[in-house]
Amino acid sequence: MARKKMSLAQKVNILRASVMGANDGIISIAGIVIGVAAATNNAYSILISGLSGTLAGMISMCMGEYVSVSTQKDSQKMALISERQRLDDQYQEEFDYVQQKYEDQDIDPKLAKQATKELMDKDALSTVVQERYGFNPKEFTSPYAAAIASFISFPTGSVLPMLAVTLAPAESRILTTAIAVLITLLITGYCAAILSNSNRLKSSIRNAIAGLLTMGVTYIIGQLLAY
Repeated sequence: MARKKMSLAQKVNILRASVMGANDGIISIAGIVIGVAAATNNAYSILISGLSGTLAGMISMCMGEYVSVSTQKDSQKMALISERQRLDDQYQEEFDYVQQKYEDQDIDPKLAKQATKELMDKDALSTVVQERYGFNPKEFTSPYAAAIASFISFPTGSVLPMLAVTLAPAESRILTTAIAVLITLLITGYCAAILSNSNRLKSSIRNAIAGLLTMGVTYIIGQLLAY
């Protein structure tokens, strides 16, 4: 049996999970290794802390994404059950609801009624669900695919700060790591903005600020606990 291909929307959701997973890996592990590096110059301790954070983070992100997408999918399935019953009990009210949605978009009432009739005759459930709940009932994001994407992307993102803090000279490892992480966060913020169709500059700056705050806080704590 041929496997059903994912739709563009499903692929975008998986890509979103991958980008955000990598972004979380960068910020989380950067915060950990910089905090430890601020407290000690022991490269082994810094590396172990980064590896431990990566292991915990990848499992946490994987399970979190699975639970989140599963919950969303369950909610959508319940909406389908509710809408099927509503169509059986009050079809005309649902018809009028869809027609009104089209008229609210400045579509001529006669044209809105004709479009509603054609769409409802073809697939009433999909038409009403898309207008009332805003999702396509024929497309569900796989919680397993989203979880796997996060499981892979989080440690992928964490590689950069760990390499930077490990390979850089001891006297400049914190600054080198912070600069490398900042540049990468600008890039991932830009990518996230493309996927969400939001302002690229604002997203990049917001992402960079989040990373700087994380690294700044852990650096201060590391300095206070330095030995």
